[in-house]
Amino acid sequence: PAGVITDRISHRPLMVWSDLFRFVLGFAVIALIFMGPDLPAQDPARWLILGLAAIVFCLGTAEVLHDNTAQTILPTLIDAVQLPRANGIMASAEQVIGQFIGPPLAGFLIALALPLPFWLDAISFLLAALLIMRLKPRVYERPPPQPVFAAMREGLVWIFKRPILVRLAVITGLMNLGATIYLTILVLFAQDILGLGAAEYGLLLTAGAAGGAVGGLVAPRLIDVIGAGWGLRLGVALIFLESLLIGLAHHPFTVALSLFTGMFGGMVWNVISVPLRQRIVPPELLGRVNSVYRFFAWGMIPAGALLAGILVRLVEPFASHETALRFPYFAVAGLFALLAVYTFLRFSNASVARESAVDQV
Repeated sequence: PAGVITDRISHRPLMVWSDLFRFVLGFAVIALIFMGPDLPAQDPARWLILGLAAIVFCLGTAEVLHDNTAQTILPTLIDAVQLPRANGIMASAEQVIGQFIGPPLAGFLIALALPLPFWLDAISFLLAALLIMRLKPRVYERPPPQPVFAAMREGLVWIFKRPILVRLAVITGLMNLGATIYLTILVLFAQDILGLGAAEYGLLLTAGAAGGAVGGLVAPRLIDVIGAGWGLRLGVALIFLESLLIGLAHHPFTVALSLFTGMFGGMVWNVISVPLRQRIVPPELLGRVNSVYRFFAWGMIPAGALLAGILVRLVEPFASHETALRFPYFAVAGLFALLAVYTFLRFSNASVARESAVDQV
């Protein structure tokens, strides 16, 4: 029901309260740290684990509401022509803060004192809430509220009547499925095949984050040159190359370059698909459509994590450990090859422009 909530409640207050809720939850984590046993703990404190699990659940719920609303409010803040660049900047900022700055800063702060990163995290949500309060979105007329299930059904019906959105959602979900499979295996691949330690593995992940950051900044201008259809084709092709090259790789540099390439391609795809959805969906439905789309797109991630282990287990009795670890990359490459062919056949510059224009009528 996150989409229903987003469409019913004014976006700015909803984002503010989501961040203030996370601010409070951050201090709840700090309280659990001070209430917990001295480290290293001799016996597992089950109450502490249950408390942390409850807080993480609440944090995830607030994040879903905030992120869904953030995508929904953006078209009311800027003109439609600015959406690709704005989404690219936001995605790049998320990569830089979340992958480059956050992890090493967290490690440094934990070394000083265990509660410090949680203090900083809580304060960051408070600052975010204060900044969001300064936003001035355009106001649009909201229809009378419907029963929750009727409102959810309206969002589902709307998206399924737009073939381009259905195709984008399904392809994004399958790409997330494949990406989760090979990222789940990557830590074993790096350790057992490439012989890397924790620090070197961190550098591999940094290479992927760099690709996402660069992609978010470059993609809008690239799309202006080659068009949306070719941009979607390029995005899937680069992700296919990523999985194939990692499966064949024997050197860390090849894996790092592949991760950079794949994340760049994924960002190109997102910088096209997200603004397209923001442009063609009526504002009073955008929260629900975003929610349905994200359900398809992100719901495949846990399935990918589970499938990764299953694929390795299926192959390992009949092949070497190295072959078993490489197999998921080739399986995913096969999936992405099919997606690349389908994308090439169904998404041209002309077809994307035509279907987008039809949806705006």
